[in-house]
Amino acid sequence: MARSAGIHHITGIAGSPRRHVEFYTRVLGLRMVKRTVNFDDPSTWHLYYGNETGAPGTALTFFVWDHLPAGRPGVSQAVETAFAIPESSIGYWTARLVEKGVPHDAPEKRFGETLIGLRDPHGLRLELVGSRAVAAEPGWAGGDVPVEHAIRGFFGVTLWLENPAATAKVLTEVLGFVAKASEESRQRFAAEGPLGAIVDLRNVPAAFAGSLGPGTLHHVAFRAAGDADQAAMADAVRRLGLRPTDQIDRRYFRSVYFREPGGVLFEIATEDPGFTLDEPKASLGTALKLPPWYEERRAEIERALPPLE
Repeated sequence: MARSAGIHHITGIAGSPRRHVEFYTRVLGLRMVKRTVNFDDPSTWHLYYGNETGAPGTALTFFVWDHLPAGRPGVSQAVETAFAIPESSIGYWTARLVEKGVPHDAPEKRFGETLIGLRDPHGLRLELVGSRAVAAEPGWAGGDVPVEHAIRGFFGVTLWLENPAATAKVLTEVLGFVAKASEESRQRFAAEGPLGAIVDLRNVPAAFAGSLGPGTLHHVAFRAAGDADQAAMADAVRRLGLRPTDQIDRRYFRSVYFREPGGVLFEIATEDPGFTLDEPKASLGTALKLPPWYEERRAEIERALPPLE
């Protein structure tokens, strides 16, 4: 069977774009690697943050929907986004969050690893996990965080589910994840890649209902090496009685979407062609990039988008 190497990207919903950009670039030290629009709603920013190139396993992306009321995390959602940092950097990040005035939790242990919980300006739940596995992975050297302490990419994501067993079947039979361990209300599944390899399923009662809006996640995308692997995974989705979409061109990757049995929107995204498709690595994320079918509307779109700085 085709196996995913882990998370490709995670997409959330943001409110005020200025506070948002400041937090992810100046506080967390990520690189903005793409300024584009939601291809289904070109009046909306779609912003991508990641490592130097926004490689698969590093890209956290946001639809800027500042007209929506604040979202509420709950069952049938991806809720917690975990970034991987070097194991020795927990102390640095604790001090940095204090210095920047970012509310955060005291370091705690989960599955033997130390993590810090925090929230972004719109309430999105984030974690910084000290991980041995990412020691050799490059961080973004051009940001405000010293490269030796820089975020390397994703550690993983936590889904809140009433019935984790059905979702576990998707992870193992479609994406090739392996069940690793259980701790309290969490089951951990892992892929083979060093970044974005972890998915935790947390058993949450149905009464904990959520709503989409700023401060919540929209979907989780998993890596496919190419079109053939993506097609094989889509076939596996169908064998479970689920309905994947046809392949959709997202310019920087090609996507298939489906809703897993617990209600979370999943995407299977190809690793190619990447964010250097339409701008060089040195200037990634510095200008608005539009797909060809929107170029003739550039002036109209630029007028509608709220300023980022």
